[in-house]
Amino acid sequence: MSVSRVRSGHVAALAGVMLVVTAAAGQGAAPGPVRFTDASKAAGIRFVHHSGAFGKKYLPETMGSGCAFLDADGDGWQDAILIDSTPWPGQKGPRTHPVLYRNRGDGTFEDVSGPAGLSNSTIYGMGVTAADYDNDGRTDIYITAVGPNHLFHNEGGGRFRDVTEHAGVGDPGFSTSAVFFDYDRDGFVDLFIVNYVEWSLAKDLFCTLDGTNKSYCTPESYRGQSPTLYRNRGNGTFEDVTARAGLHDPSSKALGVTILDLDSDGWLDLFVANDTQPNKLYRNTGQGTFTDVGVPAGVAFSEDGVARAGMGVDAGDYDWSGHASLLIGNFANEMTGLYHNEGNGLFVDEAPTSIVGQGTYLKLTFGCFFFDFDLDGWLDFLGVNGHLADDIHNVQPQVAYAQSAHLFRNLGGKKFEDYSQRVGPDLIVPIVGRGGAYADYDGDGDLDVLLTANNGPARLLRNDSRTGHHWLRVRAVGTRSNRDGVGARVSIRTAGGLQEWNLVRTGSSYCSQSELPITFGLGDDRRPVHLEVHWPSKVRDVIDGVAVDQAVTVREGSGRAEPSKPRR
Repeated sequence: MSVSRVRSGHVAALAGVMLVVTAAAGQGAAPGPVRFTDASKAAGIRFVHHSGAFGKKYLPETMGSGCAFLDADGDGWQDAILIDSTPWPGQKGPRTHPVLYRNRGDGTFEDVSGPAGLSNSTIYGMGVTAADYDNDGRTDIYITAVGPNHLFHNEGGGRFRDVTEHAGVGDPGFSTSAVFFDYDRDGFVDLFIVNYVEWSLAKDLFCTLDGTNKSYCTPESYRGQSPTLYRNRGNGTFEDVTARAGLHDPSSKALGVTILDLDSDGWLDLFVANDTQPNKLYRNTGQGTFTDVGVPAGVAFSEDGVARAGMGVDAGDYDWSGHASLLIGNFANEMTGLYHNEGNGLFVDEAPTSIVGQGTYLKLTFGCFFFDFDLDGWLDFLGVNGHLADDIHNVQPQVAYAQSAHLFRNLGGKKFEDYSQRVGPDLIVPIVGRGGAYADYDGDGDLDVLLTANNGPARLLRNDSRTGHHWLRVRAVGTRSNRDGVGARVSIRTAGGLQEWNLVRTGSSYCSQSELPITFGLGDDRRPVHLEVHWPSKVRDVIDGVAVDQAVTVREGSGRAEPSKPRR
């Protein structure tokens, strides 16, 4: 991530044009029917990230951290975990640890890190993913770090136990994002971790912009670090199968990862967002191996053939073509990538010729995700922004250190509008943004947002919707497949002919994870819907006449959608 990266003179000139367009787009924007309200204080979210910075300008200080929504206690309400870093060895600072907030079910949270057994975990944390890796009915937590990573097994009763050594998943690298996914369809979720660069205190380099003072080094200064694939043996332990699976790549400098089914063959594929290296699109062969098809698919580089600074990433079918497209956060002066899946193995970046490119050109986007914030039936997307250098304004006056998030509303027909300034002032408060996730934490049907800031407070933004739109929330519980249903394709068809689908996924965004239940927006249609779940085991549940405006649970092979009733 180069602090002062500008590709060429014509790109720099283009920035000035884009600035005019972006500013005009925000002028006089009328309020919309959705408002995001900062509910952090009222909800009891008091987390503040600590980078440990004390003047040495160590590379990891600029990178943290992530967050996740998960149902840690199985009561049906989405809890939240926020990842912190630590003081460097020999330095004073606050005692830090991952913070787990239990959702009380009344719009508020309580910090249960102590009784959960997390408050004694000293981790220079980066990211998090969560799933039930041993199919015991309880959600487990995996935290990535500046080595080693940690796996916490959910013991029940609100307690977690560090089982990293026993499970064999303590990747010692500079890890960022991670996903649980069942790549071999044996009914147990495996674990894929992306790593950044070969950095450690002993390997720290002196970089400078003025020839005297130390600055944060760019990733070009360090060697890359291969991702790691751990196969779940099904007995509580994992084996490193990275090389056997064809995923060993020491040139990788990865920050984001998402799962998708690229060719709709039922085998989960991986997309890896790399920083200053080509992105990778790993197609699952179904034989225990992966093949990189990023270059022929058109997602490895930008339109002008340059490897950008890929940060966070997500996959979603934003035009209901039946194929998952890709959203990639990039560096300032590079714009967000919006790669449309053409359905023939090729992707086309729609951002450069649209408001998406214009609105994101000067933003440095880390977290990003697709979600239907207004429940109209079309996937919108949000980007979490913030620069790395606190003095970037001195080098590039048009680029800020703390940046506002951007929200793009899907208009259909592969068109978006910049909706950032129409949802109230709280969303666009400038922060040094990093992670981002969504969930319906208050049980009202619409999707709320959690944002993290580097060396700053997290922000919980409650979605206060006045659209009157209808919705359906679906939780998948596997029996033959993995218990969380990761990889299940959930689809609905409305009486009006709208067809929507989504994949149950972990990870995505940047170092973060959104809730596992899937929320479908239905617009003004309140009629019952047709629901189908295609499981990794190839079992298919088909359910007609599912009433809307409710949360339901589908258990694999049951053929029923049972109302979900969270416990208070």
